[in-house]
Amino acid sequence: MLKLKALIVDDEYPARQELRYALSKIDNVEVVGEAANAQEALTLIKALDYSVLFLDIAMPGINGLELGAAIQELARPPHVIYVTAYDEYAVKAFDVNAVDYILKPIDEKRLRQAVNKVLKLSRENDSEAGVNGESRAEPTIRIDRLPAEKNGKVVLVNEGDIVYAFTEGDAVFLKTHADRYLAHFTLKELEARLNPNVFFRTHRCFIVNLHKVKEIIPFFNSTYSLVVEDKERSEVPLSRDRKST
Repeated sequence: MLKLKALIVDDEYPARQELRYALSKIDNVEVVGEAANAQEALTLIKALDYSVLFLDIAMPGINGLELGAAIQELARPPHVIYVTAYDEYAVKAFDVNAVDYILKPIDEKRLRQAVNKVLKLSRENDSEAGVNGESRAEPTIRIDRLPAEKNGKVVLVNEGDIVYAFTEGDAVFLKTHADRYLAHFTLKELEARLNPNVFFRTHRCFIVNLHKVKEIIPFFNSTYSLVVEDKERSEVPLSRDRKST
């Protein structure tokens, strides 16, 4: 059984104990270290090959986001799962390749989901390692929940709930069945992050979830519109140069 070596980094001792207890219920995780600040964490990370780092954000001195960025410079950085009371840092967390972002108080189901993501990535690393035991390049981490903003609050939108993404002026939005959210990515960045087997760039201003397409109707000049399964039954344009791809 694959066992993840975990390091908990949080300046509050009760928070570390709570997380250690929650992780003790997950068979695939072994907590082998704790740190109360970023400097302690860096010393431990350089001394031992950790699989995953459970990292708080608000800490004295170097904060969790700065530590997350710093460890990306290492040859084999551990995967990072942020565990924090603050939801407003989700966008910046994913900018430093965080695997997941969990809000306190800890929900054990969400914690297991985050651990399962790391397990999946670790198994992919093992299965794709070279026959001579040489380390391979780390895979691109694809996040299945995207940080976005609604009414001034950052939320994490499930990839499968996105019907389409679009630009409006200088802003990019994610459209779900009944809501729309402001994304802090360009459309090109979204295209790179979303599952390419499901999401398709239909137009320079639109990306559509192919699972949400209800109908294809002719428009004009050999173009088409895609009727999608949101509340408004919106029509997404399919430009002429994309219809044959």
